[in-house]
Amino acid sequence: MFEKIAIIGCGLIGSSILRNINDNKICKSVTVFDKSKDVVEIIKKENLCSNFSKDVKSAVKDSDLVIFAIPLSSYKEVLLSAKDSFKKDTLITDTGSVKKEVNKIFENFNLTNISWIASHPIAGTEESGPSAGFKDLFKNRWTIICDNKNSNKKDKVEKLKKFWEFLGSKVKLMSIEDHDYILALTSHLPHAIAYNIVKTAINTDEKFKDEIIKYSAGGLRDFTRIASSDPLMWRDIFIDNSDNIIKILDEFSKNIEDFKKAIIEKNGDKLLKLFASTKNVRKEIIKAGQDVKSPDFGRKKN
Repeated sequence: MFEKIAIIGCGLIGSSILRNINDNKICKSVTVFDKSKDVVEIIKKENLCSNFSKDVKSAVKDSDLVIFAIPLSSYKEVLLSAKDSFKKDTLITDTGSVKKEVNKIFENFNLTNISWIASHPIAGTEESGPSAGFKDLFKNRWTIICDNKNSNKKDKVEKLKKFWEFLGSKVKLMSIEDHDYILALTSHLPHAIAYNIVKTAINTDEKFKDEIIKYSAGGLRDFTRIASSDPLMWRDIFIDNSDNIIKILDEFSKNIEDFKKAIIEKNGDKLLKLFASTKNVRKEIIKAGQDVKSPDFGRKKN
């Protein structure tokens, strides 16, 4: 499919792509670059790649596909280093959770003779780093490709679609605007809530701290899993998608106030109606193939 693939960043997502590429043999060669020496040592130790680049320039040189699997705040720095080293007709994609701001970065660079098409594999765990990666991370999970409606890139979009399908993904084409709004609801809002629920729980009286941890019910345990995600990645997401997140948090705040009012008034009918209205969403998510009834869907099994 590709002669040479370059993966920039080998954390959870980058290393999972690398493991899958090695398993599927969908390119003749692959090179990786990560500025962390610890990450490179882990990749070497696990024999995931033998071709390590000392810098971004040498990594992208002669690459047909370049994948950015790095924090959103690093895109500009990487492009500054690599902008004169991309070969003609290179396809550049990424794995980030927000698209509008990074798309502006690519547009401002005005790179010629390359194709930038954003991707977002809706896959991951609360763990981070190369050791957390596994080759089946993308199996039966959605990858969103954000096509900017440039008709000259139709063949590139199709090639990128086939790439993610080779990794096991189901693929959906979507506009950048729709992507950022939908992800603000399905991913960014739950993380905002999780961080604040855990913060609220641990900020209680110190004498209850051990009991809170020891007797954590399933709900709190799940929120602590979400809240243990990579802090740097989520800082960037909340900054880059701030407009959508603020709108949705405002709506969430209104719902919380209505909920609080129903509790104060001991309005059982209103509470029952609220609980009943959300019950079937879980069944619909399972039916859509985004979860299964048993826990730990999509997470690495030992």
